[in-house]
Amino acid sequence: MVRGLLGKLAGRSLSVAGKWQQQQLRRLNIHEYQGAELMDKHGINVPRGVVVGSLDEVKKALQDQFVNQSEVVVKSQILAGGRGLGTFKTGLQGGVHIVKADQVEDIAGKMLGQILVTKQTGPQGKVVRKVYLCEKMSLVNEMYFAITLDRKSAGPLIIACKTGGTSIEDLAEKHPELIVKVPIDVFTGITDEDAAKVVDGLSPKVADRNSCMEQVKKLYELFCKCDCTMLEINPIAETSDNQLVAADAKFNFDDNAAFRQKEIFALRDPTQEDPREVTAAKADLNYIGLDGEIGCMVNGAGLAMATMDIIKLHGGTPANFLDVGGNASEGQVVEAFKILTSDEKVKAILVNIFGGIMKCDVIAAGIVNAAKQVQLKVPVVVRLEGTNVDQGKRILKESGLTLITAEDLDDAAEKAVKASAS
Repeated sequence: MVRGLLGKLAGRSLSVAGKWQQQQLRRLNIHEYQGAELMDKHGINVPRGVVVGSLDEVKKALQDQFVNQSEVVVKSQILAGGRGLGTFKTGLQGGVHIVKADQVEDIAGKMLGQILVTKQTGPQGKVVRKVYLCEKMSLVNEMYFAITLDRKSAGPLIIACKTGGTSIEDLAEKHPELIVKVPIDVFTGITDEDAAKVVDGLSPKVADRNSCMEQVKKLYELFCKCDCTMLEINPIAETSDNQLVAADAKFNFDDNAAFRQKEIFALRDPTQEDPREVTAAKADLNYIGLDGEIGCMVNGAGLAMATMDIIKLHGGTPANFLDVGGNASEGQVVEAFKILTSDEKVKAILVNIFGGIMKCDVIAAGIVNAAKQVQLKVPVVVRLEGTNVDQGKRILKESGLTLITAEDLDDAAEKAVKASAS
């Protein structure tokens, strides 16, 4: 729900060749129940809840935590938005249900171990391995709150809307005047004036204004202390007892801060991430899976983006973003090929290397070794230029491999698109 919207609201956009992409590893994503626990530690009001992973745990939670509750909120836990409007592949509609206490076990059993498809998961969906059971609170007003990083103001940007609990994308498109944006000076921090503007944007009806401002400040402090790149609460709500509560939260954290946020990064759930991206991260490769048919292996993010663009220009679609970096070893090149060939959609592979720090002979040796370890069933187009390019071309020529060579990027893309269609 949030990543595309916040990019637009914050005044920035990122265009990637491909219809959709999965969660990027540089931004750690955690489950809703983990976010609730984190907010609770920072003094932010959250509903009482417990996470379960089996029917036995469901029964125990009902006995221990929800004895006097007539209704319970049952929330499937996957790392994607749009769960409430999602559909399980079994046919069950919705990943979030409010049910009678005696129906919790049944509905949780229908969620656990099943695949939930939402707008953000792609058609393959994600497996629900955990379910979050929460107390049903009496909400009298639902609003929207988020903090993201904004290039235009060069700092955190708080986004507030007096209408929440629904698709914020649709709301922003139909009623942009309801969206309030408050940039925060990263050096000064959040002030009373800033917090007041946010609260005005939320327009609470029953909650105490000063208490709301304190909650906003605590959310900002959490955002900064925990190295968040995004924090979204939809809805942030008022209860019948006049409290402001974070009813549903989504977090992303900057992977560059992993060294000082060890406790948070220990929460990472690799089962919810693209296994290719997990493997790439272990090999210190930058990989993002896309939905095309041409696998790309490039050195440098800028060249990778240019390669994907020119593939699109020639009528093809990239299957991934894969940057081996400027100092990749033969072993990393081999791992890169293993990742590319593991994608069944890939019909051709384009290797585009401009050797500066990265040497063409190292890439060439890696390609040869990869071919020995991985059965290459698809055409491979190679364009090498730069440091040790002659040695690299000689290694490829003497290897006996059936490769398609290209003189420049345009030629390489054209050949890759042609090869993928044959």
